[in-house]
This record gives sequence, C-alpha cells and structure tokens, in this order.
Amino acid sequence: MDRRKFLTRLSVTLGGIAASIISIPVLGSLLAPLLSPVPQKWRKIGSVESYEAGKTVLVKFQDASPLPWAGTTAKTAAWLRKNSDTEFIAFSVNCTHLGCPVRWIPGSELFLCPCHGGVYNKDGSRASGPPPKGLNHYPVRVNKGNVEILTSPVPITNITS
Repeated sequence: MDRRKFLTRLSVTLGGIAASIISIPVLGSLLAPLLSPVPQKWRKIGSVESYEAGKTVLVKFQDASPLPWAGTTAKTAAWLRKNSDTEFIAFSVNCTHLGCPVRWIPGSELFLCPCHGGVYNKDGSRASGPPPKGLNHYPVRVNKGNVEILTSPVPITNITS
C-alpha cells in the first residue's frame, strides 16, 4: 500500500469515528423527548390566606425532576397573582423572547424584561417589545387550603401557556 492510499483510509476512518461520536448525543437529544415523558409534579407554595387578593408575588419552588446533584439549579420560581379567594394565576419568570428573568413593577402593574425591553401586562399578555407572545403560565390549583403549582422541568417551553 502506498502512502496516498494509507492516508486516505486513515482520514476516512478517523472522520467516520468523529462523525459517530458527534452523532450519538445529537440523536439522543432528538429522540429523548419522544422516549421519555415530561415529568410534572404539584408543588405546594403556601396557604391561600398567605396571599393578598390583587397582589403579584414571587414564589420559589423545586423543579419537577431535580437530580440529586442539582443543588441550587433545582430551584425555580414563578410570579403568582391572587385574583380571588379561589382563583390564582402563575406566570413563568422568564421572558418569551430569549428567556431573561422578568421583573414585576407594582406601581405600573407591568412585567418588564431588562434584556431587550419586553413589556407584559398584569395578566401576562404581551404589551410591547420583542417578545412574540405573552408569558407562559403554570397550572395552579387550591388543594386543602394550599396553593399548588404544577411544575415542569426546564426548559420552560414545556409549560403550557
């Protein structure tokens, strides 16, 4: 075998190995959502009496599927608004444009995204700026006098809106 054939075969072999190594995680990430269901879990965030009607507050809770080594990254949050004694609405803390954390401004009753100027109304609908849609919502229920949020793992795009 001459040098040219040897180098050609070596290049093809090494290229095939590299392509195989790269394709395994790519295929895994494409097939994972189809093979495993998205875990969801109801998390208690407080009693009904601990929230004031008409007020929006930040509530923190644990992700739906925390890993033993996740530490702080297993914690997430939502903006919770109490509309009446039995009606609550919870919004994702992340902007629908690029995922930056939104802030609640009580005086103007708006959610503001500091990254690109996205603005949302108090009901979570898009008011202005680059976000393509309103804030994502978490399902909320009242169970035995406690407010609970149905959590989903990150990314928040799995949360129903």
